Amino acid sequence: MSEISISIKDLHKYYQNSLHALKGISVDVLKGDFFALLGPNGAGKSTTISILCGLATKTSGDVTINGYSIDTHFTEAKSQLGIVPQEFNFNIFEPCEQIIINQAGYYGVPRTTAKKRAEALLAQLGLSDKAKTPAGQLSGGLKRRLMIARALVHEPNILILDEPTAGVDISLRRSMWHFLKEKNRNGLTIILTTHYLEEAEQLCKNIAIINHGELIANTDMKTLLNQLHTETLILDCSPLPTQLPPINHSTLTAKDTHCLEITLPKNQSISELIQTLNTHQITVHRIQNKANRLEELFIQLVEYKK
Repeated sequence: MSEISISIKDLHKYYQNSLHALKGISVDVLKGDFFALLGPNGAGKSTTISILCGLATKTSGDVTINGYSIDTHFTEAKSQLGIVPQEFNFNIFEPCEQIIINQAGYYGVPRTTAKKRAEALLAQLGLSDKAKTPAGQLSGGLKRRLMIARALVHEPNILILDEPTAGVDISLRRSMWHFLKEKNRNGLTIILTTHYLEEAEQLCKNIAIINHGELIANTDMKTLLNQLHTETLILDCSPLPTQLPPINHSTLTAKDTHCLEITLPKNQSISELIQTLNTHQITVHRIQNKANRLEELFIQLVEYKK
């Protein structure tokens, strides 16, 4: 049986305006997991993360981090975590290396050790040439990397990433995920919140979805995606006829003279679909998903729970 890294049991949070932000959330994150915590804006994700990090106080419920209760052993619990928040929260006039070394000092890491770790992390994240550069001079993507380095310098067991790729260009995003996947393979537990759902689908093993403070999904990624009963495809075709042919159990929409959108059951063969279109003199040149599978399912779940 896998060990539990973070255990959240019947977590409630009320704010002073009587907003019930969390309504009995219960989630277990296993050690070594790459875990997605998803939900629309205002769902309760940030509140959950804030409680884990000590930035918000829970109303009721139990939270343990590597066996440490945040109620009775908060210092030990927090030391297990590395946090990468949404907003940049470092001194923009301070050199990158110094920001990382200072963070290590908050956790009691000796300065000589902190300097070695900072150098290694800067190298791993492609920031070695920025070590003496004030953080404010970095691009948005490089600032995100700096925040990851800062979060890892005390060698936590768990890394929490709150929208880490917001505003990051594609090349930097890919290299960032390559670094994090390697860390995960080496045993680091990672919790990710993101609005880039294709990233969550590709990276995460298990997933929880929160909506209006309630847990509406909590399972492994494969099981969740198997709930998707239809798929929407975009087909680049030869010129389309004025009248589209009927396709059993499917919905066809012409987006323009060469583009066809089709929604079909998950168990329907795409090759059979192409053959059927061919019999109606429609040749398919290219196929792509309208949205990634997790995005389609996410929208269905959230809309259903409104």
